[in-house]
Amino acid sequence: MDEEETAGYSEPCAQCAALDWGLSEEGRFFCRSCHNVIERTKEVTDLTFIQGANRISTLSRDSRAKKTGGGHTWMVCEGFQLILMNQADALIGLGVHPHFKDGVLRQLWRLYLQKSRQAYCVNRIRSAKFRWGATDSDSDSATEMSAASASGTEGESNPPSSPSSKGGSDWSGSVDSLCYLTPQQRRSRSLLSLKKTLALIHLALVWSREALTLSDLLWLVNCGRVPYVNAHEQLPEQMKLFGKDALLFNAETVPSHHSLHKEAQDLLRFLQLPAFPPVSQQTLLHPAPLTLRYLIDANLPGELHRWVCGVAELAGLLQESSQTIHPECQPSLLQYDLQAAALIIITMKLLFGLDDHSEWELSNSASCADGAGAPFNLRSWYKLMQAALIRARHRRERDTARRQWTAKTPIFTRKKDKCWIMKKKRVAEQLQLCFKKLSSQPEGLQEAPTSSFRFCWGEQEGADGPSLHHTGLDAVVGLKNGTLTPHNQSYWHSLLRPCKPRRCQNHFSDLEETLPSSFVWLMGLFSFLLDVKPSCLYEEVLSVERRLFAPPRWNGD
Repeated sequence: MDEEETAGYSEPCAQCAALDWGLSEEGRFFCRSCHNVIERTKEVTDLTFIQGANRISTLSRDSRAKKTGGGHTWMVCEGFQLILMNQADALIGLGVHPHFKDGVLRQLWRLYLQKSRQAYCVNRIRSAKFRWGATDSDSDSATEMSAASASGTEGESNPPSSPSSKGGSDWSGSVDSLCYLTPQQRRSRSLLSLKKTLALIHLALVWSREALTLSDLLWLVNCGRVPYVNAHEQLPEQMKLFGKDALLFNAETVPSHHSLHKEAQDLLRFLQLPAFPPVSQQTLLHPAPLTLRYLIDANLPGELHRWVCGVAELAGLLQESSQTIHPECQPSLLQYDLQAAALIIITMKLLFGLDDHSEWELSNSASCADGAGAPFNLRSWYKLMQAALIRARHRRERDTARRQWTAKTPIFTRKKDKCWIMKKKRVAEQLQLCFKKLSSQPEGLQEAPTSSFRFCWGEQEGADGPSLHHTGLDAVVGLKNGTLTPHNQSYWHSLLRPCKPRRCQNHFSDLEETLPSSFVWLMGLFSFLLDVKPSCLYEEVLSVERRLFAPPRWNGD
């Protein structure tokens, strides 16, 4: 198409002397060889008859900018709403029940808009109203709450503002983006952000008691199965993003487990939600089934599950009241994934010691019984897991390096930057195409199916190693007075005294050199499985140990 448009221009390029011209979106000529942009624009003939004469017009950047194209003005909350619904649709496509979106997430979104005074209230904090264009009322029926959240309630006295006023399309694509960037709004907890959409998704998943923990949600986001980075690319074409919208809708990194949990915790307090549905032992978020899942993923014996459940019962974590979020009894948002991993680590400390001495002595006794029915050997398991862990970390680093983080449709902060940004984008795409041809990655490589398990154990092709789930614990437990008792009789733990929240995250970094190396390695293994920092998991281990060993109150300092 560009060859036909530029066929009448036969001047060579002033930089490379090539004769290969293309036409940019602004109607300007650029050299395909060196990407040099010249001042020449394409003159076209308008075939519309006006009183029997043809009109010659010049396509330039200004003439295109003045065209409305029959679109509609839109608000920031509508943009985040469409992104939120796209994230929910992606989860439903992965197997989440549709009630999660229709019955839970919609209600949370409406409640958030009402609490933050953006809709469903009399006195809204912004005066702009959403207006549908004449050509978009039929095509943009994305969600039921779309028009309601933007138009507010009936009887609202605030007059609508025009798109050309301050904060309108002259400054950004949305109508009210400048209202979200004021110092007062930046300090407010009701400020919309992409991280808050994931926090709403997480609260809705917990309320629906879906088998997706916070680490699973972040894993799906990192894999690209749930839109987050460059999520604005899925917005309709009528919702153009530029200017100040880049500060609201552009995300270059995925939030960490700790920061997203804190965001969801603040959102839980802000919404003032009632008691969540009870989390029973049949719910996959409960420690009983969740620890079994992590035991399988870590290739640990199945007999270890009964001991993990025993530790959870002693800590009081098997009751529904301890696992259900309630404003009076359990006001904080539980970290189900970290809690389950902490229970497994504490059980491993109870049975094997993990003091750099006891576990290897028990492994020596287990190695004496070789054969088909050999018991679980911690040394053999460590060698198998260490090799698989190194390969898995290399795969994660390789996939992260190959992932496309930049947006295909960038957001322009200023209109005058569009020319050189598009030129830079064309150069990057051409270089990427060259590197793709030179790389060893085969064409048509299909993406691996998403799984909650990080490893694959068994005898099948492509497995990370043989499965040890069927092995027993005869080398570490035995009958004593008719009761199964661990051979290890000692249990060590760090200081269990609660401290200030700001100092909690420094516990692991301060004590890492003094802690046993086997315990630190086990912490690193489960930190990799959950994609969290070891310090966050270590604080959850201390929290469960306080429930097991610490007295209910501390007297004095």
